[in-house]
Amino acid sequence: MNRFYYYLFLFFLLLFRNTSFWFLYRVSDLLYLFLLYLLKYRMKVVVTNLRDSFPEKSEEEIKRITRDFYKHLCDISVEGVKAFSLRKKDILKRFVILNPEILDPYLSKKQSVITVLGHFNNWEWGSLAAGIFLKHKPVGFYKPLSNLFIDSYIQKTRAKEGMLLESVSHTSQTFRKLKKTPSAFIMVADQSPMNLKLAFWVPFLNHDTAVLHGTEKHAIRNNYPVFFADVQKVKRGYYTVMIELLVPNPTETEPGEITRKFMQRLEEQIRAKPEFWLWSHRRWKHRRT
Repeated sequence: MNRFYYYLFLFFLLLFRNTSFWFLYRVSDLLYLFLLYLLKYRMKVVVTNLRDSFPEKSEEEIKRITRDFYKHLCDISVEGVKAFSLRKKDILKRFVILNPEILDPYLSKKQSVITVLGHFNNWEWGSLAAGIFLKHKPVGFYKPLSNLFIDSYIQKTRAKEGMLLESVSHTSQTFRKLKKTPSAFIMVADQSPMNLKLAFWVPFLNHDTAVLHGTEKHAIRNNYPVFFADVQKVKRGYYTVMIELLVPNPTETEPGEITRKFMQRLEEQIRAKPEFWLWSHRRWKHRRT
């Protein structure tokens, strides 16, 4: 059965392989109408998250952000499928890292860095762009799929531009394995943590929020500087990334300081353009006990 789903997966990828971006976004437009007006996909979760995060906004503003969010969600969904067949010239044009040279001083010292970001704008194309624009070895962490055929295909696709994908359950081992390889460890760190005992709690978007501890733990353990990746949508299908130094010396920080700085910077990003964050996940399902 896994092999059947794998071939079905490849079939859908082939449908998108040679499609134009114009057609891609027409598919997104149809998907938007289906998700928002017919399926009402996670509508209650989205609206509740927005209302609780922005109590100062009117109902009309909440409705506008909701509509814009679903449009963006559909865009990044079809873009995620298109990622498997994106050519290098498309990445260079559509997902530009504006200042990769900010990491050069660390590369000259053969020092690894950590780049942290949230589920804001398009993070899938970033895994391809990192291997093209960065001189460090880009390393990403993901949750492996139960279908080993599809999982292997995804790893090979991401690796074609130099990205190394490792399981989140092997994060510590990966840091140790690449100790002597100047790497850029890319960590998406705004998920809801599974283990609340290890989580940091910080104020975030009008909520008391549990945050993953991994980025801070590995930054301090290895004293790797932490950077923030500010991904912005220029227009439909075009993104830029500005890399910002967030914490230069992790071992000199107080407990929780790195996590708070990241979440504060992410909140600034979201408040500026709230429609581009992933509101459909149940981010605040945990409560502090």
